[in-house]
This record gives sequence, C-alpha cells and structure tokens, in this order.
Amino acid sequence: MQFQQRGFVASLAELLQQEQVSGEWLELELTERMLMDDLVEVKASLAQLKALGMRISVDDFGTGYSSLGHLKELPIDKVKIDRSFVQDVPQNADAAAIVRAIVQLGRSLGMTVIAEGVETEAQERFLRELGCEELQGLRIAPPLSEADLQIWAAGRQ
Repeated sequence: MQFQQRGFVASLAELLQQEQVSGEWLELELTERMLMDDLVEVKASLAQLKALGMRISVDDFGTGYSSLGHLKELPIDKVKIDRSFVQDVPQNADAAAIVRAIVQLGRSLGMTVIAEGVETEAQERFLRELGCEELQGLRIAPPLSEADLQIWAAGRQ
C-alpha cells in the first residue's frame, strides 16, 4: 500500500540519504496486483527506485493477474515463485509445468528467479535442475534471530 501512496519514492530517497544507506542494499518486493493498476505511473516509480540502486522483485508470481506485456516493460530484477506451486513439485505434473514455465520466463527476460516455500530435498533438487537461482524456505533455514543468522552464515562459508 505504501508503494501506491503519493510521495513514496521521494520519502524513501530521503530516508536513504538521512541514514546514509545505499539503495543497492534494498530489494523492494511488490505483488503482481500492485503492478497492474496504472502502468505509466508504476513504470515511472519503478524507474525512480532503480535510479536509487534498488532491486525490484515480484512476490508470489503466478497467483495474480499479471500481464506478460507488463512484465517485459517494467524494470523488474526478480520473480518469486509462489509457494503454492512449489509445495506440489516435483510429484504434481501440473505444478511442475507451471514452475518450469515461470523459471524459463524469468530467465529469458533476464530476471533472477527465486522459489518460495522450499521444504524438501526433492523440491530443492527439482528447482536446482531447472536453473532456479535462489531458494527460500525451511529446507534452507528456519526463521532466525540476528545472532543465529550470523552463526548460520558463518557456517556456510
């Protein structure tokens, strides 16, 4: 909802400057629905956010009303495959086909693809074989406190 408010980009730019933080440290996740309202305005706002160095991600991809025409026109860095599709792979042929198509679409458009809700070894293997670049879910790690995250990250180096 904040993204659709007047002055959102300006207030974010001001906050970044005030806190002396580079926009490159931030990724803004938007749902497909947010991108469908006013293409001209959305495109302008996303361009301004990209100029700040931010990355743009489409969350829960495949569950909304996205237009493929919109996807190719907007400066999107990443699409996140919704967990409702991931939970049924690889055993469900229809879910597997949808996930495969999203990965191929994202990669063809030069976007990073992340799968949400990865919980099993079979899901991880299937997604990695497709070329899905990023995985998110309990298979990777449970929700962690800052201290536990530091320990987890140190153990993965």
